[in-house]
Amino acid sequence: MSKLSKSAIPEIDQKTVDGIALGDASVLSGLYKDYFPMVLNMVVQNNGTEEEAKDVFQEAVIVLYDKIKQGNFALSSKLKTYIYSVCRRLWLKQLTSQGRTFYDVSDYEEIIPVEEDLAVHRERDVQLSLMEQALDKLGEPCRTIIHDFYVLNLSMQEICEKFGYTNADNAKNQKYKCLQRLKKLFFAATK
Repeated sequence: MSKLSKSAIPEIDQKTVDGIALGDASVLSGLYKDYFPMVLNMVVQNNGTEEEAKDVFQEAVIVLYDKIKQGNFALSSKLKTYIYSVCRRLWLKQLTSQGRTFYDVSDYEEIIPVEEDLAVHRERDVQLSLMEQALDKLGEPCRTIIHDFYVLNLSMQEICEKFGYTNADNAKNQKYKCLQRLKKLFFAATK
């Protein structure tokens, strides 16, 4: 669960945050229904298309989801304002990178700073991309062992049986060696 003062935010926003923390898909689809129209309006009024609005909104929902799942999400405004601010910042960055103009749409309450959240999110995307490249270079059976253990949550006994190791300790030793190789590849890519 996220670290929020439950009395500081509207009850409906708290239910939404709690629903996201619990992985409730209906809450995520409710976000789209409730907040996408304002994002669509902002993007279309500022040289964008519906497709671009969907992309911006999706990225903002991912930022929100990641923050809540990390357990350190502190909502200091209405959820609507937070989502709008993230979308606005994302759209501004996209327009700036494409040399297009942004006409400020200020008919939505206060705008809260979200640069830090976005910077953390983008840095995490870069790190995940580098990790994916390192995993591609890792080769088999290491790639599958790491995937099975960390993504599929297989036990060392299950991995032992899958790869034909004599016991779970041998599989654990192999996983350790694979992790060491992966770390070398990852840190070589970050230099």
